[in-house]
Amino acid sequence: MNLKKLFLLIFSLIILIGCFLGFNFYNKIYKPNTVKEGYLYIHTNSNFNDLENSIRPFLKRVQPFIWVANRKNYPNTIKPGKYAIKKGMSNNQLVNLLRSGKQTTVKLSFNNQDTFEKLAGRISEQIEADSISLIEIFNDPIFISESGFNKKTAIGMYIPNTYEFYWNTSAKLFRSKMQKEFNNFWNSNRLAKAKKLNLTKTEVITLASIVQKETSTISERPMVAKLYINRLKDNWPLQADPTVIYALKEKLGSDTIIKRVLNKDLKIDSPYNTYKKNGLPPGPIAMPDISSIEAVLNPASHDYYYMCASITKIGTHEFAKSLSQHNANALKYQIWLNKKGVNR
Repeated sequence: MNLKKLFLLIFSLIILIGCFLGFNFYNKIYKPNTVKEGYLYIHTNSNFNDLENSIRPFLKRVQPFIWVANRKNYPNTIKPGKYAIKKGMSNNQLVNLLRSGKQTTVKLSFNNQDTFEKLAGRISEQIEADSISLIEIFNDPIFISESGFNKKTAIGMYIPNTYEFYWNTSAKLFRSKMQKEFNNFWNSNRLAKAKKLNLTKTEVITLASIVQKETSTISERPMVAKLYINRLKDNWPLQADPTVIYALKEKLGSDTIIKRVLNKDLKIDSPYNTYKKNGLPPGPIAMPDISSIEAVLNPASHDYYYMCASITKIGTHEFAKSLSQHNANALKYQIWLNKKGVNR
């Protein structure tokens, strides 16, 4: 074999080896490797072994992903969060996404919880923070005091709605966001309306929580709000059944189901019993949503002082100006409850 043929043979082998290595290199880095779509959750303080276990279900081949991750120094730059994985992503695309920290946000929502324990449970289902850390943050006495609340009013800072968060949000950051949202909510327009009613922000929230529990019909809330405002203005007791129910639950447990308020319940000794105590209770009986707060700030115009649940339009109330008319409405409702067998 002459030198020319030997050179061509060696050159051909180099080309073949180069093609093989290049093809292998390409497959590891650029060939699609994710087999399904979904969300990858990376917990705070996760190491690469934790990440590897979490990402396995998304990958056709694990070792090429590890190879690329190591070449890009990803094991030393792991960022927690919720990441949207698309089917057909290459290892290069996947590692670049995880290294960038461009996580998908969470649409976090909560409704009208009546205790911090229930709120913490709801929030911990949607972000990384656990319920214990959330409860501790919610009940932090220094924060509560410095924010202008007390133990009984602090729950009013959390306005039910849908908010955007990163999944790995800590309990403290969640609370900070809620405080910011609360302060933003109370703009100059709403503050002026509260002042016109001679109510503080906390008092508006407290009254709104009663309206919230009194009726689930949003269109009726301004009517209910005005009725209670009429009573407050004339120094009448609110006599709101939801406050009695709240007092009973404080005594019997927050998960107690109470479908009917009995006459004996009206005698319960509690600052939340608005049958015995004039004015507003010491704090909200739940977290009112925005529609209830707006109902208090923008009440209907009427001079009703009494209301009773309607038996013809379930979920609404019959309003009355006189006690005699109210008693007639209440009798109809009590007879209806008895027929339904609702005793508690």
